[in-house]
Amino acid sequence: MKLFRRLELGENMLYTLVWVAIFLIPFMNAQLMSEHSVDFNNVIISWGKVTPYFVIFIVNNNLLAPQLLMRHRYWWYAILLLVMIFSIFGAIEIFDFRYWQSDVLFRNKASLTDLEWYWNVLIGVLMAGANSMIKLYYRTIETERRMAILEKQNIETQMKYLMYQINPHFLMNTLNNIHAMIDFDSDMAKRSVMELSHMLRHVLYDSSEENTSLDKEVEFLHNYIELMRIRYDDDVDIKLNTPDVTLCRKIKMPPLLLIVLVENAFKHGISYNNKSFITINIAVDGNELSCVVANSRHNSPATGRSGIGLNNITKRLDILFGDRYSLSTDETDANVYIVELVIPIKDK
Repeated sequence: MKLFRRLELGENMLYTLVWVAIFLIPFMNAQLMSEHSVDFNNVIISWGKVTPYFVIFIVNNNLLAPQLLMRHRYWWYAILLLVMIFSIFGAIEIFDFRYWQSDVLFRNKASLTDLEWYWNVLIGVLMAGANSMIKLYYRTIETERRMAILEKQNIETQMKYLMYQINPHFLMNTLNNIHAMIDFDSDMAKRSVMELSHMLRHVLYDSSEENTSLDKEVEFLHNYIELMRIRYDDDVDIKLNTPDVTLCRKIKMPPLLLIVLVENAFKHGISYNNKSFITINIAVDGNELSCVVANSRHNSPATGRSGIGLNNITKRLDILFGDRYSLSTDETDANVYIVELVIPIKDK
């Protein structure tokens, strides 16, 4: 609301400056003509000539334009504007007030306007039109900014909705893993709870921000992988390759993007009967961050791989980056499934 009040204040300031300059013209003319004193008769005459236009401006700016033009009642606006202008200059033509003056010199110069009535009408229409164009310009700026604010709010709402979907989905899978450990090794379950507490801290606090640092995302992935190691022990070969910690701290990115790829790799790439592997390579190249996740395939169909997680990450990426990201998969090798995400990044 403050933004729109500033726009309204700026518009009113513009009008004030213009009309103050117009009413100061007689004084400036006296200075330009090097007159020793200002002839206030000439000032009054000049102000009298300007007064009809000022009246037209006041009525148009405060009544006709806001009540009719801005509400798209164009015909009524045009008709009433012309009626007002013709009425003002018609009255001046009929009741020329110079004849009311007792001073002969003043009477000969005090006409509200020296132009013919039709020129006055034309100037009045042009002035009202300029006033309306300025109002429409400021209204357009206000509308665009309102739309930008609404669009931003809509995007934030969508993002929160998607995040609320991701967090319970992730938490559900993790709690299922811990539940499975409790029956055969309580110590492992305790370690898992500790790992989960670190992860939830990231989910609850860091993920509420628009951006987080890459090192926090890497730590989150590390905690998740350690949790998975406890469950699968040595049956799965898990590798996580990341950039230097110092560099990771400088990189800003949206939270909880990479975990979805890793989570799906564990979900679809692990077999209890065969050797399995998951390799995660995170790299920074210029202004781009890439994450390549490769996992083993075990003759199971790839249908349903996208699930809630990958569907949500695609929606989030569309909102966050538009067409400035890439998310691709490679299934050319019957034994390996690869997904690669490349997103733009910025330093802190």
